[in-house]
Amino acid sequence: MDKIRIVGGNTLSGAIPISGAKNAALPLMIAALLTDDTLTLDNVPHLADVEQLIRILGNHGVDYSVNGRRESQGDGYSRTIHFTARNIVNATAPYELVSKMRASFWVIGPLLARIGEARVSLPGGCAIGTRPVDLFIDGLRALGAEIDIDNGYVVARAKNGLAGGRYTFPKVSVGATHVLMMAASLAKGETVIDNAACEPEVADLANCLNAMGARISGAGTATIVIEGVSALSGARHRVIPDRIETGTYAMAVAMTGGDVLLEGARADLLETALDAIARTGAEISTTNEGIRVTRNGAGIASVDISTAPFPGFPTDLQAQFMGLMTRAEGRSRITETIFENRFMHVQELARLGAHISLSGQTAIVEGVAQLNGAPVMATDLRASVSLVIAGLAAQGETTVNRVYHLDRGFERLEEKLSRCGAQIERISS
Repeated sequence: MDKIRIVGGNTLSGAIPISGAKNAALPLMIAALLTDDTLTLDNVPHLADVEQLIRILGNHGVDYSVNGRRESQGDGYSRTIHFTARNIVNATAPYELVSKMRASFWVIGPLLARIGEARVSLPGGCAIGTRPVDLFIDGLRALGAEIDIDNGYVVARAKNGLAGGRYTFPKVSVGATHVLMMAASLAKGETVIDNAACEPEVADLANCLNAMGARISGAGTATIVIEGVSALSGARHRVIPDRIETGTYAMAVAMTGGDVLLEGARADLLETALDAIARTGAEISTTNEGIRVTRNGAGIASVDISTAPFPGFPTDLQAQFMGLMTRAEGRSRITETIFENRFMHVQELARLGAHISLSGQTAIVEGVAQLNGAPVMATDLRASVSLVIAGLAAQGETTVNRVYHLDRGFERLEEKLSRCGAQIERISS
């Protein structure tokens, strides 16, 4: 099993290309099930989750081809992939595939809308919480689907097709918003989704669906209106830059000091997070090329944050910000409001010398003057990269184990950081 080895203490200087967003690419790939034409996606990142979803879509009969490197970028980041679901050959998404990645459950919406049936395994447990699928099921029932649970599978049917309806989410859910929006695109009549997720990835999916012939308005707001159409066509769409990767590298620079241009990053996708980083003492500026982050070596100021749905502070940046706060001057409070059990990185940061105490869903971080390298264990995707951020500033050597978590969501992380002066390498077992 691969490991990441870091020798801390180096500042970062240079440029880091920001990859396409994993959280946007996955629903866009699933949208290929909605049409028998080819959907072409540009700027798809090289990630384990993307490769897993390609296998899952193949199980349903989706063919794909990869163009490889973009001509204008010779370093191999991102790809153009063509997806064609000419014929759906299998309406079942089996447990052995769905259990490896929760987002694969989302195929239930397009399968139901396109062929009138779907049999999708319940995804099972998750390291950062239960993440129930009741919102997906209730939303699809509002569109006329008949749904039963049978031996661990969600069995959905719409013999005469889905029908437009109105559904109000009792709790904001990005995944369920994706699914209901895709399903409603092929439903008969108008669908209104209230209390919808406002995340940029939702708007990105809507833009792609509209390019395919859907009629969606309001995506990016709490109310989305979809006028169903009889069929969707192929299209070409570029995946938005990854706001979580952007925030992660911005925090790494704030932690170590230095001057880094985050190429292709968009500030409008994570304004709240960038504001929090700026309040720690880093300087952040936008350019035509992306976002520039600098810190001149002055102390890191403590900042309190609370996670919230977009446009609030992203839960997927909470662990990274905690890593930054371990070196801040004074005390900071970090409150997690989205997922339970998302503080598993606390004990691993403590191995590096961090002083963190927990009170319910709030972590109180007492900044320390120095962290010390140690072997640590990644527990989930975002927790693993918080350990990298801490290791970049720790004295001595840090070894991050279980880096397969990192490979799920960060494209060539060690390569991007080493190009900017970090002493970091992957050790293959």
